[in-house]
Amino acid sequence: MELDDEICYCFHISQRKILNYIRVQQPKVASQISECGSAGTGCGWCIPFLKKYFAQMKQGVTLTTEDLNAAEYASQRSEYIKAGKGTPAPGATPILDDQ
Repeated sequence: MELDDEICYCFHISQRKILNYIRVQQPKVASQISECGSAGTGCGWCIPFLKKYFAQMKQGVTLTTEDLNAAEYASQRSEYIKAGKGTPAPGATPILDDQ
């Protein structure tokens, strides 16, 4: 994924914004990343990704982007929502239609 791709589709938070927030604010626990534009507080899809970025920061590893491309990420998020695992926040990026 590219730095300007959305990680949190519910609140339109880019990967760049999340990584910069972690770098600058150095949260003590992963849940504090929600202070970055409410990331992770909508449908919940992005929480594992936020936790991964937090763990990388704690390990002193350079924060990296995911191996997924933006289309795969969006598709997997749509499957997650359709499976009833989360409810997008009002104004969230819509899920992909079945193809």
